[in-house]
Amino acid sequence: MAFAIDTKEPVGVATSDPLQLPIITKFKIALCQLIVTPNKKENIENAHRLIEIAVEQGARLVVLPEMWNCPYSTDYFAKHAEDFDDEDALWTFSMLSEVALLHKITIIGGSMPEWSNGHLYNTCCIFGPDGRLKAKHRKIHLFDIDIPGEISFKESDTFKAGDEPTIVDTDLGRIGIGICHDIRFPELAMLYREKGVHLICYPGAFNMSTGELLWELEQRARAVDNQLFVATCSPARDSCGSYTIWGHSTLVGPSGEIIATSGHQEAVVVGEVDYSKIKLQRKSLPLNKQMRRDIYKFVNKHEQNGLEG
Repeated sequence: MAFAIDTKEPVGVATSDPLQLPIITKFKIALCQLIVTPNKKENIENAHRLIEIAVEQGARLVVLPEMWNCPYSTDYFAKHAEDFDDEDALWTFSMLSEVALLHKITIIGGSMPEWSNGHLYNTCCIFGPDGRLKAKHRKIHLFDIDIPGEISFKESDTFKAGDEPTIVDTDLGRIGIGICHDIRFPELAMLYREKGVHLICYPGAFNMSTGELLWELEQRARAVDNQLFVATCSPARDSCGSYTIWGHSTLVGPSGEIIATSGHQEAVVVGEVDYSKIKLQRKSLPLNKQMRRDIYKFVNKHEQNGLEG
C-alpha cells in the first residue's frame, strides 16, 4: 500500500480568523490507554483491537498514547523506530492508515520513534478518514528530568527536538497537537488558541512523580486558560520498561471540567466533545477581550529599558 501526505490540508501552523465552528460540532472521542510490551507486533495488534472497540462505541476521533509501539525506554526506541520513507517497514504507520480508512475515522496516532536523516524523533502522525497522513508533529519540548532518589531521564540524549507547532484541519474541527512534555509550556497552547484551534490533543506518558502532581493540573490549566477542549492519552501503568507510567487518560472541557477519564489500567475512554461549549464559555467570560495586551507590552518595554539603562 502506498502512502501520501494530504497536501490539501495545512501541515504546520495555519492562519485563522476568529474562532469558527466546523460543520460537525458534536462527536465522540476515544482515548485508547493500552498496555505496551517489548513486542512491537503485539503492540500494533493491541492498538488495532482497542481502536475497533472505540469505533464500536461510536468514536469518530481516536487518540493513542505516547510511545505505544514500544516501551518508553532508551533500550527500545531505535529498534522500534520507523522511517516514513521506507514503505516496506511501516508496520505502525500502515496499521493506522488502514484502520482510519476502513472505519472512516480520524486518528491522532499517539507517538512513535521516527528515523529521519540520521536523527530519531518522537513523532505523532495524524490520519484522516481517507487513510492519508494529514500531518505529523515532532515533540518540541524534550523531557529531561533529574529528581534525586526518584527519577533521572534525559530524552534529549536520544531524540532530536521538533521545531514546529502542528495544527491540522479535520471534519471534526481544527486540532492542535502536543506530545507529553509539550503540555508544560502554556505558550504553545496559547498559540493554538490564537490560530482558532478547538481541541488540543496531547499523547503523553507522565511518570508517577510528575503524574500525581501535575498531569490533571496541566490539562485543566491548558483547557480553562484557553477556553477549548484538551484530550490526553497515556499508556497503561502495567506497561513494560523501567519507566513507570501514571496513566489516567482524560478529556477536559473549556471550563476546566473533566468530561471523561480513566484509572491506570488498560481502557478505552469515550467522551463527547461539544464545540458549542467553547462559544458559550467565551461569551460568558470573554478573556480575549479582557486581556490587557497594552500592559504586557509595557512590562516588556520597561524591562528592556531597565536593561539598557
